[in-house]
Amino acid sequence: QVQLAESGGGLVQPGGSLRLSCAVSGSIFGVLAMGWYRQAPGKQRQLVASITSGGSTNYADSVKGRFTISRDNAKNTLYLQMNSLKPEDTAVYYCNAEYPSNVEVWGQGTLVTVSS
Repeated sequence: QVQLAESGGGLVQPGGSLRLSCAVSGSIFGVLAMGWYRQAPGKQRQLVASITSGGSTNYADSVKGRFTISRDNAKNTLYLQMNSLKPEDTAVYYCNAEYPSNVEVWGQGTLVTVSS
C-alpha cells in the first residue's frame, strides 16, 4: 500500500487560492482512485474531489467550478487547486487512496483556514 503526505494548507483570505499537494510513496499498483476529503469542526468527513486510475474526475457540488483535482504521475503527487475560497471551505483536508474491497489509505491531513 501507498503512504500519503499532504502539504500546502494554511490561512487564506476569502476569495484567495491555495494548492494542496499529496506526496505518494510506494507503488500505486492496485489503486482504483485517489481523492481529497475534508472535515470541518463538528462535521463528518466528506468527499471534495476524486480522480480514478483512468483519469475520470468527480467533485462535490459545493466546489464545482472552484476546485480542480489533478495528478502528476512522474512526481507521484496528487494536487487540489482551490480558487475563490470561502469561509465554509475551512477544514482539515485529507488525501485518500482507494483499493478494492473498500480498503483505504489516508494521509495525516492539512488544515485550511479561510478567514479575513
